[in-house]
Amino acid sequence: MMRAARMSALGLAAAALIAVAGWAGYLAFMPPAPERAAETGAGVAIGGPFTLVDQTGRTVHDTDYRGRMMLISFGYTTCPDVCPTTLASISRALDQLGADAERVQPLFITIDPERDTPEALAAYVPHFHPSLIGLTGTPAQIAAVAKAYKVYYAKAGGAAAGEDYLMDHSTIVYLMGPDGRLLTYLPNATDPDALAARIREYF
Repeated sequence: MMRAARMSALGLAAAALIAVAGWAGYLAFMPPAPERAAETGAGVAIGGPFTLVDQTGRTVHDTDYRGRMMLISFGYTTCPDVCPTTLASISRALDQLGADAERVQPLFITIDPERDTPEALAAYVPHFHPSLIGLTGTPAQIAAVAKAYKVYYAKAGGAAAGEDYLMDHSTIVYLMGPDGRLLTYLPNATDPDALAARIREYF
């Protein structure tokens, strides 16, 4: 009986150690806390200068939005699910902010410049929010801004140019401060209430 009790205690202790080790491993791979979100991994900065074209055909720079927060998502206009869902959530969050939404500039940056011309963006972004700006550019410009924000994108299945293709891409939403530095980032699935509350934390 005593031996069985000792074995049971040892088993519980081992299970506890495994649980602690597992939790430590989980914490090691968690994204950095918001106050450290300007750097991830081994000090890799997120964000930076960009030069792109908006849906009116005007060339814009990241510095054009200084003094306001930038709420940035990456996607493409023919995305069947994630992109419109994300933009709808952003739109509802901005509505919840009321007059404070003037302090936030939502930006939708395409990762499909071959199809997402200014004209395509001009037909797309009004479906979401009046203040939403769609941005495109040359493949090199899009590659540069994607690299700055650590955004992955590629044609699904290695589709060739000219085909009716889907795009694989990462889906993080970035909140940049009025100085252009990263404040925090959120999963695309963040609901509007949570997104609005998170933005308010930085007012």
